[in-house]
Amino acid sequence: MVQKKVVTISTSRRVEFQDITSAVKDFLREAQASDGIVFLFVPHTTAGLTVNEGADPAVVNDLAAQLEKMVPRVGGYRHAEGNSDAHIKASLIGSSLHLPVKDGKILLGFWQAIFFAEFDGPRERRFYMQLLP
Repeated sequence: MVQKKVVTISTSRRVEFQDITSAVKDFLREAQASDGIVFLFVPHTTAGLTVNEGADPAVVNDLAAQLEKMVPRVGGYRHAEGNSDAHIKASLIGSSLHLPVKDGKILLGFWQAIFFAEFDGPRERRFYMQLLP
């Protein structure tokens, strides 16, 4: 029975939200989950995780656009790599999630999905999943 898993994903744009809900559901099936919490973590300082509407792709497009307005790519930042905006956006979104699991299913709302948020792509990325009792 798998209790931990590392998933590698590839992003294709600088800013991108990838729906990873099916990967989490697959993990819970593999883990033969019943009740508990699934913990998700991104070990990157320019990427994050969020839960939001998954039915209409315009929602994550709007989220990306508003983050860009709040934290523009060029903004007189001091960080020398030229990706300060990505670090700030990742901090605003967050790097981890704790989601409840009941009878092996994630307790998401009807429209909710889990998204990997890329802010400095394209890159090969990974995220961790762990089932907690």
